[in-house]
Amino acid sequence: MGHSFRPRPGSARVAAALVSAGVLATGCTVMAGDDESSEQPVTVTLVTHQSWSVPEEVVHGFEQRSGLRLEVRTEGDAGELTNKLVLRRDDPIGDVAYGVDSTFAGRALSAGVFEPYTSPEADRGPHRYTIDPRQRLSAVDVGDVCVNIDSEWFAENDVAEPTTLADLTEPEYADLLVTPSPATSSPGLAFLLATVAEFGTDGWTDYWRDLADNGARVVSGWTEAYTQEFSGSSGQGERPIVVSYASSPAAEVGRDGRPRTSALLDTCYRQVEYAGVLAGTDRPDAAGEVVDFLLSPRFQTALAENMYVYPTRHGVALPEGWAQVAPRPRDPMSLPTEQVGENRERWIGEWRTVLDR
Repeated sequence: MGHSFRPRPGSARVAAALVSAGVLATGCTVMAGDDESSEQPVTVTLVTHQSWSVPEEVVHGFEQRSGLRLEVRTEGDAGELTNKLVLRRDDPIGDVAYGVDSTFAGRALSAGVFEPYTSPEADRGPHRYTIDPRQRLSAVDVGDVCVNIDSEWFAENDVAEPTTLADLTEPEYADLLVTPSPATSSPGLAFLLATVAEFGTDGWTDYWRDLADNGARVVSGWTEAYTQEFSGSSGQGERPIVVSYASSPAAEVGRDGRPRTSALLDTCYRQVEYAGVLAGTDRPDAAGEVVDFLLSPRFQTALAENMYVYPTRHGVALPEGWAQVAPRPRDPMSLPTEQVGENRERWIGEWRTVLDR
């Protein structure tokens, strides 16, 4: 979302997704089956992040309908994926990419990684998240980054639950927060951007000093923060406050049907993941068909259940119970793509200075 989000939060289902993502880490080919004709199907390479977790039958259905063969290649999280695409823009590593999110999209666009393509599916919802007038990116999913809490921990320890970013600097929340680093993690970067949006370009560094003074712990990535340090996940860590996603509580529902965790919806930062046809591909038409597939009802329906993100397409039903346990934030924070692109590296550098003092 991760994300990037992704791998998604710790449940048995998500753990399986983590394993699936790990298996895919070196790249894989999803086969359409034996081709009885003499003509071999065209292979299209989709480059994506390590949290790709899509049922084989969904991909197989696309291959059967399109006559294409889809090869999936994974390249770390959203930041690593973007870096690789930029470095290889003159010698692209695939035909189409999915997973460049709104915190990195500006860099990919300015580097000329993608070529224009307008999907016929884009006007069914994805157009709401358009950030490029040349239509080089199509919005596939939304994975808002939010502070999550272990609700059971707060109840058992008779501590009032925080509700805002400012609350996290209060003494009662000392040594309770863990967050992925914005220098090495997409959700960590989204959290940094949330603090810029909330406290302004003149106040966010003071906020981070206060967080550090209050014992906030920074780790390298989302997986370590959520599955190892956070007390509300399968890792049963020691910290009951973590930076994760608005959808994360959907993975923490107990046998009684109630989630152990909740997302603080006033702390969320809007994170959108995009797909686009890679400039320089020899198969632009086939790559466009893959973008269409990612925006199709079948793929969009599979997103929430398998990758714990919200679809961008109108009318796609979310899994049962999400409205109660993982509602969408009503007014998530965001910053203009241009502002993020111009200031991202400087802000990360300033963040490092604050934390290294």
